[in-house]
Amino acid sequence: MSKSVLIMVTNADTIAGNKNKPTGVWLSEAAEPYIAFQGAGFKVDIASPKGGSVPIDPNSVENGNEDESFTEVAKLLQNTLRMKDVVYENYDAIFLAGGHGAMFDFPGEPDIQNIMAYFKDNGRIISAVCHGPAAFADAKTKDGKYLVDGVKLTAFTNEEEDSVNLSEDMPFMLQTKLEENGAGFVKGTAGEEHVVSSGNFVTGQNPASSQAVAEAVINRLR
Repeated sequence: MSKSVLIMVTNADTIAGNKNKPTGVWLSEAAEPYIAFQGAGFKVDIASPKGGSVPIDPNSVENGNEDESFTEVAKLLQNTLRMKDVVYENYDAIFLAGGHGAMFDFPGEPDIQNIMAYFKDNGRIISAVCHGPAAFADAKTKDGKYLVDGVKLTAFTNEEEDSVNLSEDMPFMLQTKLEENGAGFVKGTAGEEHVVSSGNFVTGQNPASSQAVAEAVINRLR
């Protein structure tokens, strides 16, 4: 049987509600995995907390950064499934795409937390890149433990957040929060590909890591 992957993306279109600071999903972080999973013959769906149209961070498509192969995925992002409507038991892996928007609607989102708890309890793959691990913030499993307690992982680092001058706009520092929740945070070189696999978690540090996370998930599912 073909494997199935659910890609989760943000609906948040501004940083801290500031209309002068548009954000959303970082396009390559959804597009590269989508293309890779499809190329592997997997069934791929895209969902967001509210469903429907998803904002794309303008910084991820300006200056010629938008790959032509991403156009199809950009169209799919205009009609995403609503997480509440997803039958998540039908998927073999979840992939949480980043972009700063994820810092605002992933943490504490009950549908995402239910899905992650189910996947952890059932040994299914939980993968994420960059700010996607914001979904892990304060998330707990049914036994009351933090989802990431004792898990080695990575995400957008404090150093990288400082480098884009957005630390003060974030609701929390992602690296710090995950460390406080008991994760073994493994930091790579800023801006460079870095992937960490631990148990059923596969995480990438930044946009440069999206493809490698997807490939690691494909290898696990095969």
